[in-house]
Amino acid sequence: MNAQYWIAIGIVVNLITLSLMAYDKSQARKHGRRVPERTLFLWAAIGGAAGAIVAMRIWRHKTKHPSFVFGMPALLLLHVVLLYLFLQD
Repeated sequence: MNAQYWIAIGIVVNLITLSLMAYDKSQARKHGRRVPERTLFLWAAIGGAAGAIVAMRIWRHKTKHPSFVFGMPALLLLHVVLLYLFLQD
């Protein structure tokens, strides 16, 4: 599979993660059914950490949770390192 394919997948995963964070913030305001934190972390772990970080900044969501404040940048750093190693071949 070529690089364009993986870029497209990355964009989609980040948009889904951003959307889940936005939906969760909306539900939090309405006291509705929330997206489990495990789900948010799962999407971030499979490649959506950048989308989660953007959502945290835009909607000020999950910014008081140390697991998100430190976890999302750590996942993003891991993704950058893995991408770098992947592109070395």
